[in-house]
Amino acid sequence: MESAEFFNVQPVAQALQTLLGHWQPAPDVELLDPREARARVLARDVHAPEEMPAFPRSTVDGYALRAAESFGASPALPALLRVAGELRMGEAADEALTPGNALLIHTGGMLPPGADAVIMLERTQTLGDDVELLAPVAPGENVLQPGEDVARGALLLGAGQTLRAQEIGGLLAAGVTHVSVRVRPRVAILSSGDELLPPEATPAPGQIRDINAHTLAALVSEAGGTPLHCGIARDDFDDYFDRAQRGHAAADLLLLTAGSSVSARDLTRAVIERLGAPGVLQHGLAVRPGKPTLLAVCEGKAVIGLPGNPVSALLVARQVLLPLLRHWSGAPPPPVAGVRAVLGSNLASASGREDTVPVRLLERDGQLLAEPVFGKSGLIFTLVGADGLLQVPLDSGGLRAGTVVEVQLF
Repeated sequence: MESAEFFNVQPVAQALQTLLGHWQPAPDVELLDPREARARVLARDVHAPEEMPAFPRSTVDGYALRAAESFGASPALPALLRVAGELRMGEAADEALTPGNALLIHTGGMLPPGADAVIMLERTQTLGDDVELLAPVAPGENVLQPGEDVARGALLLGAGQTLRAQEIGGLLAAGVTHVSVRVRPRVAILSSGDELLPPEATPAPGQIRDINAHTLAALVSEAGGTPLHCGIARDDFDDYFDRAQRGHAAADLLLLTAGSSVSARDLTRAVIERLGAPGVLQHGLAVRPGKPTLLAVCEGKAVIGLPGNPVSALLVARQVLLPLLRHWSGAPPPPVAGVRAVLGSNLASASGREDTVPVRLLERDGQLLAEPVFGKSGLIFTLVGADGLLQVPLDSGGLRAGTVVEVQLF
């Protein structure tokens, strides 16, 4: 097919749909112990191999008893039971509870056969070897019944669920010792430019340290991927293509930074087209920063050409790369961590473009304010000084100070 026209800009959502129409990843699945699967995405549903709890458990410290023997009890006329012993944690009762008796039990302890309720310690009073009940309890009170939390065979977690600490704990409590998860996507990252040096080098006049490869690698890791560093390509087609080709072969997705704006040294588009069909699908997004972004698919693998400016590269990667990594894993979009705040300054925006603006959050006179952090797209500390981002909607023409806005927190 013919490549998309140069800078025929599209909104991000539309451009992503174009790419996804040509990219159908089929990631492998691996079997892991849940304790090794934090932040991994389930590839298959997980069902409970057993019921939870497996036995009737007390939810309080108190006395296990027959509820009927507490009926009518009050502080003025307490019911009296003999304390037949104590149920120690992790142990089952040797024999059934007989009428007229109670057993001291602790939170989480197993009820003995014959008991159907637990009265809290606070509603009792000891009297030698006996216990006075100062209130009645109903059958099942303060007791978790077998299967009350989870029934055998019940769906515990669905495919696409990202495993957090609570999911891992739940799986282990249910006796699940292995889960099927998507393999981590491998993302190759290649920076380009004669002016770039590794971060540990001392730049000469006209040179700068390459930070894009490392900020993008951190973003990939945070999103559950495995970054693969491909080094720095010179502004030479053969060197650029050789490194890009090796990254493309080794990874599931390829990120290229710099070289996607109009210039005499624009090699990125030519390199992508050489990597394979269908090639460049979209060159230009209706966003700022990040307008000259390239989206492509080459021989079944997604390729993204990002601007070289650090702020532009990182912000547009959040909008483009993160959805692609979620698509890879089958995970749904996460809930957005955000707050509502009052815009502190006017924000102008060109029609037909969605602006992403870093903001700092301040509290003033009991009101949360979002103050834009202005800076050029090459200044990474513009983001360091920000608490979050706000989106200026497409075709809005901008936002006025005093407007209530949604701020997406970093």
